[in-house]
Amino acid sequence: MSSNDITVGVIGAGRIGQLHVNNLKHFTGIHVKTISDVFTEHLGDWFETTGAEYLTKNYQDILNDTEIDAILVCSPTDTHAAIIKDAAKAGKHIFCEKPISFSDAESLEAYEAVKQANVKFQIGFNRRYDPNFDKVKRLVEAKEIGDLHILKITSRDPAPPTLDYVSKSGGLFADMTIHDFDMARFISGSEVIEVFSQGTALVNPEIKELDDIDTAITSLKFANGAMGVIDNSRQAVYGYDQRLEAFGTKGFVNVNNETNTRVEVQSAVGINQDNPLYFFLERYNDAYIQEIAEFFAAIKNDDKISCTFKDGIMAQRIAEAAKESLDLGKPVKVKQLDKVKL
Repeated sequence: MSSNDITVGVIGAGRIGQLHVNNLKHFTGIHVKTISDVFTEHLGDWFETTGAEYLTKNYQDILNDTEIDAILVCSPTDTHAAIIKDAAKAGKHIFCEKPISFSDAESLEAYEAVKQANVKFQIGFNRRYDPNFDKVKRLVEAKEIGDLHILKITSRDPAPPTLDYVSKSGGLFADMTIHDFDMARFISGSEVIEVFSQGTALVNPEIKELDDIDTAITSLKFANGAMGVIDNSRQAVYGYDQRLEAFGTKGFVNVNNETNTRVEVQSAVGINQDNPLYFFLERYNDAYIQEIAEFFAAIKNDDKISCTFKDGIMAQRIAEAAKESLDLGKPVKVKQLDKVKL
């Protein structure tokens, strides 16, 4: 290792933690030293492929290691705020998967800890780093479609999660739609000031018993006067449905689904093409790589990070307003950052 290398600890070795560790093996100058997870028994074979030195059940082992410069927080959401505060106190740079927490107060406490420690922090809204969505952002920003009037986002998973996952997820808006709320802010360049959400459990009625939904439509009102709509489902039988359209005074720009090939067969019996890629690991892996690349570049070069604590807090606040709107059956204003400078 050279003196410019970054030594990393990864907290949480579930599906997303393993994805990040596997991607980091291809980075130059990044060394994963320690991986922690409360369940290590099933990780042996995978751990041997990572190149990491240590596997531990206690994430404090990572924070207490003075050789570790940065951490990736990939643990369950209800642990994020505590880990962020502990990591900031330990002087570690922090990448954290979404959402920051299930509580606005907890997220603000974590923000203050990061601010006081003056460490880098990035929230994991990886879709910003997808080249398709990034191009739409630049086209909208450059007024290539004129003034934005309507933003439409479709986000549907190929299959519903387990009921055990749902019970701990924080709900559809905090777990799934939060990515779409961030995309709405990212693409529009404007804050969401009001939401009106409708939803129910159409895929699995048992989800309703957990005070959650699996199908939703959320209308958005932006500060710049534009309007938006997000539709979500936990089950699209044809694959991972990720589409977006931005419509403005001079035209529109849209992003369709990624497929294995662009081959289309047309015949007397109909038109056939590949289904969308199956799920987020296939659809967004390049975006995951790009977001992590930005995080480590910011550490090495002392650059600013584009996906900030503010982005995490605002997406979380939109999710909270969406759930309140669903419960009340009426539009709800989104709490803004008037008195909190982020």
